[in-house]
Amino acid sequence: MKTLLVTYHSMTGGTEQMVRALAAGAAAEDGVTTRLLHASDARAADVIAADGYVFATPENLAAISGLMKDFFDRCYYPALDRINGRPYAALVCAGSDGQNALRQIDRIATGWRLRRVAEPVIVCTHAQTAEEILAPKAIARTDLDRCRELGATLAAGLAMGAF
Repeated sequence: MKTLLVTYHSMTGGTEQMVRALAAGAAAEDGVTTRLLHASDARAADVIAADGYVFATPENLAAISGLMKDFFDRCYYPALDRINGRPYAALVCAGSDGQNALRQIDRIATGWRLRRVAEPVIVCTHAQTAEEILAPKAIARTDLDRCRELGATLAAGLAMGAF
């Protein structure tokens, strides 16, 4: 049995909706267990025990969220050189473009010597005012479908041993 670890943080529900859709897509694949862990609950042992990863974050101030940064800070060195070559993908729920948050994830994953095996899913909510940014999010069905497809692809790849 392979394990896909999905570590996430969500402030307004957008990222969590994306993660749940991804998990639904992954659930259809036999031989793969998907573990959803909030960034504050994830530990280095969880990272080391997994066969593949999805890192999911809102874009906050053009960066990954503070709790995702905390997760990486706590887990980076204990997992370093113990997870080389494993696959990962990323989800970003952004108010603008999400590119800097993605760059941060990619840089950390490069340090861990992970390999990105799928294009990231970035959902832009276009929230620009304080009220829009803090409001609960409703992610469009087409975007949730993209997350679901990514989950199915990752789980199938893990199950087949493709990555």
